[in-house]
Amino acid sequence: MDQGGAPPVFSAVAETDDDHLRVVVTGEVDMATADTMLQTALREPAARVTLDLRAVTFFDSAAIHAVVRLAGHYPDALTVLPSRQVNRVLTIAGLGGQPWLRAD
Repeated sequence: MDQGGAPPVFSAVAETDDDHLRVVVTGEVDMATADTMLQTALREPAARVTLDLRAVTFFDSAAIHAVVRLAGHYPDALTVLPSRQVNRVLTIAGLGGQPWLRAD
């Protein structure tokens, strides 16, 4: 049912600084957008990757899967900066204690 509102805005923008890739994600990360987030993070080779999710408003199981895949690709070089919602979802999923998660 159409609620008359604008569709949620999603973006995943990559910024490279030498060997550090920073991916800033905004909006809803779900089964329609999670692969775009992942592919944006994997597009450029990097020694370190920061996934900035502080502007993410919704995060589902497809998004969790994408982050876990990214952590496997960059086992010691990934940092995830979560929003409150993302931190809550990752904690509920049992991933709250991961070394790549930088919850304040």
